[in-house]
Amino acid sequence: MKPSKALQQQPTVILGSFLLGAFIIGIAGALQSPTLSRYLAEEVKVNEYLIGLFYSVNAIAGIAASFLLAQYSDKKGIRRNIILFCCIMGIGNCITFAFSRQYWILFSVGIFFSALSSAAMPQIFAASREYTDQSGGNVVVFNGILRAQLSLAWVIGPPLSFALAVKYGFTVMYTSAAAMYFIALLIVSCFFPLTQHKRIATDNLQPSTPIFTNKNVLMLFLASIFMGTANMMYLIDMPLYVKQILPSSPSLAGQLMGLAAAIEIPAMLIASILVPRFGNKKLICFAVVCGIVFFTGLILFQSEHMLFALQFMNGLFIGIVASIGMLYFQDLLPGRTGIASTLFNNCMSCSIILAGMLQGIVSAKLGHQSIYAIALAMVCLSFVLCLIIQPPPPAPKPE
Repeated sequence: MKPSKALQQQPTVILGSFLLGAFIIGIAGALQSPTLSRYLAEEVKVNEYLIGLFYSVNAIAGIAASFLLAQYSDKKGIRRNIILFCCIMGIGNCITFAFSRQYWILFSVGIFFSALSSAAMPQIFAASREYTDQSGGNVVVFNGILRAQLSLAWVIGPPLSFALAVKYGFTVMYTSAAAMYFIALLIVSCFFPLTQHKRIATDNLQPSTPIFTNKNVLMLFLASIFMGTANMMYLIDMPLYVKQILPSSPSLAGQLMGLAAAIEIPAMLIASILVPRFGNKKLICFAVVCGIVFFTGLILFQSEHMLFALQFMNGLFIGIVASIGMLYFQDLLPGRTGIASTLFNNCMSCSIILAGMLQGIVSAKLGHQSIYAIALAMVCLSFVLCLIIQPPPPAPKPE
């Protein structure tokens, strides 16, 4: 039964639907991603080279598809139908993985569905930004709360993913993820607003202007890729590294990831509240300094207690960047919310590609410590790039 029109138009209901939709789609992603390499190795029975190829092509396809959908959504102005389409593609992806064990079917059909579903989250952020702008809500705080839903999903999703895969098999795990997309589809269909995109009254920032002619956007894009690559190298390598240095603690890697994710949530919310006082640039620079301390600590210390202590800096680093980064892109690209949100999301996809290539080569030839030395260098370079970024001009008024 469809909710009444009055209920659908309530601001609290609409904002709550954004939060719940982001959380459910985040759960769907967090169910699939952690076990993908294990699924390909154990169920599909392919070697590490084909696994690496799958990750790289999947990430590249996701970048292209989400960027094209972002351009389309910015021109047409209504994002709800794009998000619905992405949820349907997500269901198709999960069903393909649930019932097929043929690598080339997964590589073609699965990646096709996965790429088109990847735009769901940036489109939710773009839609929520436009709605809060037009309704007079606190954009910064709501964006931080919305980002926190993803961290919460990643606190719950990975252990649930492994539990389902180990106890009931990958078919049950992927059908569970499909169910999450279906629930998100109902939420979006019933409660998301048909927010109209408003054109920006300015001559210098037309949608046709190439985004990377904006030096600030280019600097933030490169900084975000370097930060994301450093973080992804850590996430890929850390379970192997911990197993090597502390073999008596088999569950330590999961505990470290869970602790960092738990710290990210309050970090996101607090950073959102502090934006009006300190600004995006200062908070991003502070986050990068936390990242520098974190990776320096990984190089210097190997004890279990220190690894736990360092997660505080890791949580601040990732939490603040995740909370403020997308907002920063949106502020630097007024009138192009979909492109800005997708640009930030695609930084992560680029980071996955770079991290996957670097981690395998470097750890095999130079050892685990070299991974963290390279990550530290990347974060230091990110700090320099963030310092170069100039404050954006005052936001023009919509026509």
